[in-house]
Amino acid sequence: MTGKRAMASSGHISRVRSLYKRILMLHRFMPIDLRALGDQYVKDEFRRHKSASPEEVKHFMKEWEDYKDTLQAQVLEAAGNKKLLFGSDLSEKKLQDFQDEQIGQLYELMLESTKPNRQFHLQEDHPPK
Repeated sequence: MTGKRAMASSGHISRVRSLYKRILMLHRFMPIDLRALGDQYVKDEFRRHKSASPEEVKHFMKEWEDYKDTLQAQVLEAAGNKKLLFGSDLSEKKLQDFQDEQIGQLYELMLESTKPNRQFHLQEDHPPK
């Protein structure tokens, strides 16, 4: 790899890691069951896209940057409130751009996140009394 190419690759890796860590940090503000679900989804998606084409990577990074920005705004907006509200609506145009596999993943994520008895039976850490 040439010097410039190695530096570009190094810069890209740094941006991906930074985005990944920031998203996981923002998930700490979510209820523990949604945090576990979100963390696993983020880890799986970032792992799945390690060998994506440059065009897919560009789109992937933009969508995850948008997610991070939305989540960060929601966390900051709720800073003084007791209840945090997460999520946003997907436009019909965005849904039309999804591949069949992505629609399936989105549907499974929606089912899991709206279950009354989620698969994650975690308890929040509380200091001992």
